[in-house]
Order: sequence, then C-alpha cells, then structure tokens
Amino acid sequence: MFQRTARFASRCAKALFQTVLQGRAVWMAVIAAFMLSGCVQYEVGITFDSPTRGAIAQHIQLDERLASVGSGTAQAWLANIEQRARQVQGKTRRLSSKEVIVTIPFTTGRELEQKFNTFFDAKATVKTSRKVELPPIESHLKVEQGNFLLLERRKMIYDVDLRSLGVASPSGEVLVDSSPLIDLQVNLTTPWGAKNVVRPGSVASRRDGKQLIWMLQPGQKNHLEAAFWMPSPLGLGTVAIVAIVAAGIYLKNQQPGVGEPAAKPAAASRP
Repeated sequence: MFQRTARFASRCAKALFQTVLQGRAVWMAVIAAFMLSGCVQYEVGITFDSPTRGAIAQHIQLDERLASVGSGTAQAWLANIEQRARQVQGKTRRLSSKEVIVTIPFTTGRELEQKFNTFFDAKATVKTSRKVELPPIESHLKVEQGNFLLLERRKMIYDVDLRSLGVASPSGEVLVDSSPLIDLQVNLTTPWGAKNVVRPGSVASRRDGKQLIWMLQPGQKNHLEAAFWMPSPLGLGTVAIVAIVAAGIYLKNQQPGVGEPAAKPAAASRP
C-alpha cells in the first residue's frame, strides 16, 4: 500500500523547487497553509471485515526533510493525533519519528460515524505539551444502511473541505495547488467490494481488488460516495432457526407410529 515513497519523494522535490521560484511571499503562504515545510503522505482506510466488525486505519508519513527541519511542530502534530486516537478507543504504532499508524475499531455503521467524525473533528481540542495550530478542515462521514432479509446495503458518504490547504485569490480561484506537496488518500475495503457513486463534484476513484481508492484534492471541496452489500447476520440467523425447526418437524413426522392413534387391544375370543 505504501510502496510509492521513492516516486513521491521525487515529485515532492520538484514541486518544492517550482514553488520557490514563484516567489518568497507565495512560498511563505504555502507554509502557512498547511504548517509544514515538506511533503506529507496521509492515508485513511476504512475496512469492513463483516457487518459487525471493522476498523479505521490512518497512516501518516512525513518527508525526511520535514522531520529534520520542522521536527518540533511535526512531533507535536503526531502526538496530537495519538491523543485523539485514545479518545475514541484507538491504538497507535510509531514506526519511526516521522511515521505513525492509527487503528480505530468499530462494530456498527453508527459507531463508525461517531468515531470517525470525533477523531477528525476540526473543533475538537486535546491537551498536549505543545499547542499545534492546524488549518481549519471541515469533514463529515455518514453511513446509511438498509436491510433486505439476507443482505444489508450500506452507503458511505464523505465530504471534506480542503480549501485551507491551498492559496486562493479573493474570487476563490486556486493560485497555488498544494497537491504535489501533500498526498491525501482515502481507501474503502469491503468483503464483496464497493461501487463508486458518481455525483456532481465527486472525486474520481480507482479500484484495487475489493478496495476503492480516492485521491483527495487539496485546495478544493471533496465528495466521496460508495455503496456496497454485505450478508445480514439477523437475516441469516432467522433463516437458520427456521431451517432447524423445519428439519425437526420433518424428522419427527418420519418416525413410525408418530401422530397415529394407538391401536385398540384385540377382543378376547370366547370358548
């Protein structure tokens, strides 16, 4: 999943050089826009293992230059993420000083909504040893569910406003695109795969097996929507109970003499 590091680093270096050429004022604006002076790989994955079990996985990898130049801010930001994860019963794993993986389990669509929106709430505050000023990023995840006896149909809708990660003119036109500097990816993995629902303004997706992948666009509003099917535990359980009861009735009726009236004793013969 994360084997694009060399190609991405080369793209980052080229983008940084081109951005510097646009002028010092613009370069400083880009730094202020997303607080960091290097490239960031930011990947969020949502996995449904079954209708009652899944996890949110977040992988963050900072560029080597960022880890050395802005080490104080970078480490404070990663510490902030770790504390947010603990608030929603998640776990974190530090792979290095510039790389962290967050895993947040969930059991239902409603719990996924609650934990996801709490973890990514731009207005939420956590106590850290150093205050980190993050750009305002509004996002909201919604999960809709419908039951059809043996199957469940779910729809995931995600809207995220990344306009704060770009430099725009007063008219709203993006002057500096930060997409070469920050790699934002959202993945959805389900047992039977998912279908991308295309709406006006939707982000394009690509498929990798049972996984849908969206590349978010910094400096823009992003809309993601996908529909997928999963087996219904309630429906399958009901069918199993009905099958067991029917089999029991059938076997009972197959036993000889069951359900027939008892035979009357033969009358004693007279001499």
